Amino acid sequence: MKQQKDILKGLKPERVWHWFGEIMQIPRPSKHEERISDWLVQWGKDHGLETKSDKLGNVLIRKPASKGYEKSPWVVLQAHMDMVCEKNSTKKFDFMKDAIQPVLDGEWLTADGTTLGADDGIGMATILAILEDKKLQHPALEALITVDEETGLTGANGLSKSWLKSEVLLNFDDEDEGEYCIGCAGGIDTVAEMDYRQVKVESGKWKAFKLRVGGLVGGHSGDDINRGRANANKLLNRILWDGTYRHGMRLATIDGGNLRNAIAREAEALVCVPEDKVRAFKTMVTKMGKAMVFEFRSTEPDMEFELRDAEMPKKVVDADTQERLVGLVYACAHGVLAMSREIENFVETSTNLASIKMEKNFIRIATSQRSSVESAKLAAAAKLEATFRLAGCRVSHSDGYPGWTPNPDSRVLKVGVDVYKKMYGKEPVVRAIHAGLECGLIGEKYPQMDMISYGPTLRGVHSPDERIEIKTVEMFWNQTLEILKKLK
Repeated sequence: MKQQKDILKGLKPERVWHWFGEIMQIPRPSKHEERISDWLVQWGKDHGLETKSDKLGNVLIRKPASKGYEKSPWVVLQAHMDMVCEKNSTKKFDFMKDAIQPVLDGEWLTADGTTLGADDGIGMATILAILEDKKLQHPALEALITVDEETGLTGANGLSKSWLKSEVLLNFDDEDEGEYCIGCAGGIDTVAEMDYRQVKVESGKWKAFKLRVGGLVGGHSGDDINRGRANANKLLNRILWDGTYRHGMRLATIDGGNLRNAIAREAEALVCVPEDKVRAFKTMVTKMGKAMVFEFRSTEPDMEFELRDAEMPKKVVDADTQERLVGLVYACAHGVLAMSREIENFVETSTNLASIKMEKNFIRIATSQRSSVESAKLAAAAKLEATFRLAGCRVSHSDGYPGWTPNPDSRVLKVGVDVYKKMYGKEPVVRAIHAGLECGLIGEKYPQMDMISYGPTLRGVHSPDERIEIKTVEMFWNQTLEILKKLK
């Protein structure tokens, strides 16, 4: 594999890719951003800029206005420092220690078996390149780089209401070049805990198997929820249900999905089957696997089912819990709950069955609800709570975060649209998105803030397929410099 510096060499804008390369060297999982936060603070001080951080680790760096822009309204450039840490099951990688390894794939940059971290490392890199360049024309700038956007937006949520001086915000966390985002969904997480007992397998002859579902596309639980992709937890459970009620199968362990904002790509279970049912069980797994491969043939071309022999476990989950669990996962909603009645082809409300994890005495099921309508968001969370309670679970909800109400009369939006038309000869797309953005929380704290969100093209975010289209980074860079120039 080429060295990272060789892979990024020659990509434009040079300084943006330089800083992106530096950022990739620093581990920055959500809720573990200490190293990148400290690095950013030191970076600001080394460049002679006013720099500070808060108790959460959010970083604020200020750069004075260029000549002639002293009386212009301040502008905040905003990105988040954490990244989603997903990898292929066969990839040996420690996100707490290892540097991301970039890979050139034609016109795209991706990573070797892991998430790339362009969400939102490229936003950070762009901000640093702007801050260090003394030749640019711009108003006074504030660079706000927040922690923990990916697992709850707690950095933006904890932001002081007196920290920022700016009246305009450019958020660099959109994933489609040629569009401006002016609104987003709010979200809330709902978690269920189901107690279980470990019991010995009934007397008789048994055979153990490891059952795995993998190779799924996965993706962002907001942006990709309407793309018809499969959820590994749901697919695995269809087999577990049939095994439970038709083949006397007993469940020993289950592990599916990882992050609340990623569609589950992989799931596996350790199961035991009576020897006299083994042949029928294997036939069922093969048949159902083929049926599901056909069912999702257009959206999951690499779906795979694996059934292999395993060592017999000493204990399994008690029968009552097993039945309630497979019933609950079957009944648990996943996917689009409602489309917008006002905006054509826009997802209003959705839910993601994110993960199923076994702890010592209970099984935790994590879900995430999103909606651009606050009452619908809360109703979706209540729907999940009702389902979980019917199965005898304890249920808790996160504090959630608000949506961002679109303002089609935004001044900075008009500047951006005009800049894009003049630079590229076409109208940009102006839309709201189903994903969550920090703009909602920042706008709640700074109600007069005029905001847009935009960025280069990313695909496969929140999965090891994450990639960034190289040419769009330069387009994004040139566009941003012109917007800052026009905000005089």
